[in-house]
Amino acid sequence: MLGSIKNINHLQSGNFFLIAGPCVVEDDRVPFLVAEKVKGICDRLQIPYIFKASFKKANRSRIDSFQGIGDVKAMSIIRQVGEKFSLPTLTDIHTENDAVRAAEYADVLQIPAFLCRQTDLLIAAAKTGKPVNIKKGQFVSPDSMKFAIDKVIHSGNPNVFITERGTTFGFNDLVVDFRGIPMMKALGVPVVLDVTHSLQIPNRASGTAGGHPQFIETLAKAGIAAGADGIFLETHPDPGSAKSDGENMLPLELLEDLLEKLCRIRKAVS
Repeated sequence: MLGSIKNINHLQSGNFFLIAGPCVVEDDRVPFLVAEKVKGICDRLQIPYIFKASFKKANRSRIDSFQGIGDVKAMSIIRQVGEKFSLPTLTDIHTENDAVRAAEYADVLQIPAFLCRQTDLLIAAAKTGKPVNIKKGQFVSPDSMKFAIDKVIHSGNPNVFITERGTTFGFNDLVVDFRGIPMMKALGVPVVLDVTHSLQIPNRASGTAGGHPQFIETLAKAGIAAGADGIFLETHPDPGSAKSDGENMLPLELLEDLLEKLCRIRKAVS
């Protein structure tokens, strides 16, 4: 499947598609372990799968928080995962230079939620020719995402999709308004629900994000029922030892059961 998503419509196979992986490339072991396990499950359930990992965590509250193992090393690992398991890969970018560099290693470029209005970044991502996933800002209404989409399309790249990841609700909470999924689908692009980031507890006094992973299944089920084309989630064999976002990740051992349930819901609502 590597390189087969030059057109994002290829992801829409009748089932939902899955974007999943560890939050960040934290070593040279976890990405391969996660990709192999998730690919096996998705092959069995006929779920199109995109491996996700950030090559760097640029948006951190504290200066001493883990950011990465080195940009080129991490991007090389992402590419190796894609090649070894014949998977398309996705990673975040934060600058125009990131877009150019990451396009050499990953199949899909992701715009973080906080940067969804950064015109130069969106244009740079579009000009690589790679599919672009734009996360909806926590401060942006669903229908306002049409302007972010337009920036990519008007830059000559029609391969764009968008991801819901919650809306700011007070200082330390996020909520998902499921009306936003059909509203954004009406914009004419695939819509993904980022389950795990929607369950973050951001901006805690400790300087690290918390989470409510006990609600991952609830949000994922609701997202599929509401018509989401894809599900995004972060998973790890040992979330307690993860170097980023461990408190809202899904333990890898629980993924298969969840995906089986989501497939049944997708079949029912289809």
